[in-house]
Order: sequence, then structure tokens, then C-alpha cells
Amino acid sequence: MDRPVRFESQSGIPLEPLYTPAHLAGWRYEDKLGAPGHYPFTRGPYATMYREKLWTMRMFAGYGRPEDTNLRFKYLLEQGQTGLSTAFDMPALMGYDADHPRARGEVGREGVSISTLDDMERLFDGIPLGDVTTSMTINCTASIALAMYLAIADKRGIAWDRLGGTMQNDMLKEFIAQKEWICPVEPAVRIVVDMIEFTARHVPKFNPVSISGYHIREAGATAVQELAFTLADGIGYVEACVTRGLDVDSFAPRLSFFFDIHNDFFEEIAKLRAARRIWATVMKERFGARKPESMRLRTHTQTAGVSATAQ
Repeated sequence: MDRPVRFESQSGIPLEPLYTPAHLAGWRYEDKLGAPGHYPFTRGPYATMYREKLWTMRMFAGYGRPEDTNLRFKYLLEQGQTGLSTAFDMPALMGYDADHPRARGEVGREGVSISTLDDMERLFDGIPLGDVTTSMTINCTASIALAMYLAIADKRGIAWDRLGGTMQNDMLKEFIAQKEWICPVEPAVRIVVDMIEFTARHVPKFNPVSISGYHIREAGATAVQELAFTLADGIGYVEACVTRGLDVDSFAPRLSFFFDIHNDFFEEIAKLRAARRIWATVMKERFGARKPESMRLRTHTQTAGVSATAQ
């Protein structure tokens, strides 16, 4: 049986059965691709990429009690993990104490239960916060989680400029895809900008937001749609910061991204390369960024949940 003569990517983009130099007529290497570590960073933000330094490896973890998650964190670090990734339960994500009536049946189900500073202290007991970066998948209550984290550092005498990590804190994608919010769009974005401004001044190694396409893709978007909505959200945050009066180079280097990686290997590579080039161009030409760090798109990725086999 003959195979179909038409091929396409998972997103429906037509593919030729064979590509030749003729498909690149008029294509400018330096403008469109270039070397890694150089503008427009299409091939990556760093010159040697992961041949010189591997990416941070952190498994998503969050059990019911802080003590249980703490044991898991320590085990993962003992096995060679190089960072931590915290999963919170729904009451913590939505700002409810564990004993609130609306939290009934949800405490500790999808992650660790955190209601108080004492809970957070037990979660990170014995963890060297100044040496290990911590990612927290939390959004509308991210400011509270960050405040608790900084309070623990204060108690231990750890300077804030030693702390590294990431708050997801992407409220725009909540309204698009995940649907977990407390207040309307305008005040939600204002709080995100508050955190961007605060960390730029006081916690300079911390990523205050992880601009997320993952949830958008999981909600049914194609790779192209995921990229479009995610970059639009990122531009929205930058515009809000600039409108407040912040210098773009004071905060842009710490903006981070989070993308979904589906089964179509080459389409996903193309998506990430396009994301880097578009972001670098927008930051330089639209927002007047001067630092190369402000133009680099740094991203975390995870395997697409929707690509997993149902069990």
C-alpha cells in the first residue's frame, strides 16, 4: 500500500517529504539562526549550552505533610538531584488554611499542605537554601510563599542575594488555561509586577515568574498556539513593568519560561528555537533592552502530560 503523499506536523503544519538548499533561498544564517550564545539566541542562550554545564534537574514532589515532603526532598538530593520542585495542595494554591471548610477533602491530595510559616519551616528543615535552588509551582498565592521562604532565610541568617529559585506566579495563563485565580486580571497582574520589582531589587538570583505555555498546551493548544499565547503573556508582563517605570534591563534577565514538550520531536525543537528568536527580537527592538541577558529566553520544560499513555 502506498503511503500518503501529504505529511504534516502534529500541529497540522505541512511538511515536504524532502528538504534541499532550495528551501532556504534568501535565508540569512546570522539573522535567523546564528551561533548559540549570540543574538538572536535561536540555538540557545549560552555558547556551549549543556556540553559545559548540565541543566538543573528537579523532580516535582509534594506529599501530604511537610515532614513527608522534606524526607522526599532530602532523598532526591542524596540521589544527585540538583534542585527542588515543590508541589502544593489545592488549599495552599488557593489561599485556604487546611482547617477551612472549603479545604475539606483536598488537604494533601495533590501536594504538600502549607498553611503557616511553621509548615514551611518544616518543609525545608535541613535543606541548605543558600546552595540549592527551589522551584515553587504556585500562582495566586505566590507572594505569600515567597514571603515565607524569605522569612526562613532570615531566621537562618542566609542573605537574600544567595537565594535562587523560581515562582511560577503566571496569572495570565491561569485565566487562559488552568483557571485558578482569586482576584480579577488587573490586580492579579499588579501583584505579579510587585514581585518582579521586589525580587529585582532584593532577591536578584530569584526568578519571580515562570511564563507558562505548558498549561495552555495541555488545555488543547497546538505548538504554534502555545508559543503565541505564552509570548503574548510575557510581553504583557514586560509592558506592565515598563509602564510602572522599571528599566527593562533591571528585571528582564530574571524572567523565565515553561514549555510543554510533546511527541513531535522536530516540531518541539522548532518551537523552542522560534521562541528564543522572537523573544530576543521583541526585547531588543520593541523594549530597547541593552543587556544580552535581557534578550535570552531561559526555559524549563516538561514532558507533555497529554502525550502520556492513559492507565
